[in-house]
Amino acid sequence: MAEPLPSQRHRFGIPDGVAYFNCAYFSPKPDSVLEAGRRAVESQSHPWDVLPRHFYEPNEQLRIEFARLVGGDADGVAFVPSVSYGVGVAAANLEVGPGRSVVLVEEQFPSDVYPWRTSVADQGGSIVTVGAPVGGDLTAAVLEAIDAQTAVVAVPQCHWADGRVFDLVAIGAAARAVGAALVVDASQSLGAVPFDVATIQPDFLVTVGYKWLFGPFSYGYLWVAPQHRNGIPLEATWIGRKGSEDFSRLVDYTDEYQAGARRFDVGEFSNFTLVPMAMAALGFIHELDPARISATIAPLTARIEQGCVELGLQPVPLSDRRSHLIGVRFPGGLPGGLRDRLAADSIFLSVRGSAARIAPNVYNTMEDVERLLAAFSDALERSGDVA
Repeated sequence: MAEPLPSQRHRFGIPDGVAYFNCAYFSPKPDSVLEAGRRAVESQSHPWDVLPRHFYEPNEQLRIEFARLVGGDADGVAFVPSVSYGVGVAAANLEVGPGRSVVLVEEQFPSDVYPWRTSVADQGGSIVTVGAPVGGDLTAAVLEAIDAQTAVVAVPQCHWADGRVFDLVAIGAAARAVGAALVVDASQSLGAVPFDVATIQPDFLVTVGYKWLFGPFSYGYLWVAPQHRNGIPLEATWIGRKGSEDFSRLVDYTDEYQAGARRFDVGEFSNFTLVPMAMAALGFIHELDPARISATIAPLTARIEQGCVELGLQPVPLSDRRSHLIGVRFPGGLPGGLRDRLAADSIFLSVRGSAARIAPNVYNTMEDVERLLAAFSDALERSGDVA
């Protein structure tokens, strides 16, 4: 078991009195990430210092750092602006076709749905949507849906609305047994939960960088398994072509691509503001270690679960969820205006579907948790729905 970290709140610019439980929506940035961004913006007042190598070298180091995070190789890493872009790459390079199906889970985030709807509309085939009832075993439901007609299984590491868990090792094994591909969206877990591509064996892994990875908005990551690295990118970029480092020969057009998954990079991936911020963010994650981050958050969500049960609420139990993210439901439904009333008291969370989604991180304290539980108790009293 990893050792929990001491509070890291001092490394963030979170004002006293703010209890922020919304990392699943948008993470506050560590001071080191903000400073990297400030320096990057200031450096752009000297464009004469930007050399051709600066379009590549920082990103190659960033590939190494992300590959290290997921236990993969740097050649498998591509830079994407969003999950929909990364899933779009997967959908463009995985064949479905008539008589085959894509297995999804109901109420997945739209970015994990729309590319597959486009894919089956273009290629034929169908989407099989697995029901995800609260209290049900999501992994068992997905496994039951996988059959000889399955071409793709596209699932997250945990459900974005309430943290319910998927056993990706079991799901991946079942998919491979019928010749299906596994596509994973780890946006609501990577950074707070360890991930190992060698163990899970996804065909495509995609994540945003601005949630649990503490990075900037619109800069994310795609990891592509070796068997798919000769595929077709979404964009016909110049920078993804072989030899593009030599700016004097860019008009020597070529159909050859850069090695590995680099062909899938979004255009202008050398973003001179966002890349330094992303690098600082991954450095922060590596310093703290996802296993220790998870061990630090777990007692907070455990206390939230305990306190909510005592109040007569319905939290997703630890047996069914990841330790960093917990959904809580109210027996009579969420009290009207709950989120706004909490925000007025500087307590921040999200409402997703029927659940209050609570997503703490290393900057939260038990004092924050007790404030949240007291606010829930007050909400119950206001609604007259006291346990």
